[in-house]
Amino acid sequence: MRRALTAAFALAAVAALLGAAATPAVAQNRFWLVNGTGAQIQEAYVSPSRLSNWGPDILGAGVLPPGQQVWVTPNFGDCMLDVRVRYANGAEDTRMGVNACSLTRIVFGSGGAGATVGGAGATISPGRAAVGNPSFTFVNHSGAVIRELYVSLTTQRNWGRDRLGANVLAPGQSIGVGVPARGVCTVDIRVVYMNGAAAERRGVETCSIGAYGWQ
Repeated sequence: MRRALTAAFALAAVAALLGAAATPAVAQNRFWLVNGTGAQIQEAYVSPSRLSNWGPDILGAGVLPPGQQVWVTPNFGDCMLDVRVRYANGAEDTRMGVNACSLTRIVFGSGGAGATVGGAGATISPGRAAVGNPSFTFVNHSGAVIRELYVSLTTQRNWGRDRLGANVLAPGQSIGVGVPARGVCTVDIRVVYMNGAAAERRGVETCSIGAYGWQ
């Protein structure tokens, strides 16, 4: 009888271990979203990298002032996330393909690293490299192919060269835009689509963002 009980306990222990191994682990993709810029964040979006839509604004009716942070608990289990914020002036910044299961914070702006692992401060995705640098990454979120792209400081009187040259920018694609640092942080942007239609944005502040999403 003693032997039978021992065997039964052993089988139960093995079954428990197998059951635990078969149960998928819950993704620990929660993090602090930190506003390290000098501008107020009006909207914030968190989406699985596998999806093309951003979903709802996680701030809802609230905002995220400079120097403040908010605890983000996604309602999905993916580790690889895309994070997008929109500032009060309409400018946008994104972090794409961030592994949220290996970090504790995602910081926007020059106030710190883009993400830190386990609170130890190891840099995963850096924020702005230098204060006062108006260069940025242009991201096509418009849903249409862009044929031409022009970016100039608001103090300049002409658009300059087409930044795409012989290339085009499909929806979802991005391009780095180098802008001279002359003490000016606002730029004018003009795009021309494949059908010839053009659109412009004036006075976009880019010193405090890493990427600007065009819609």
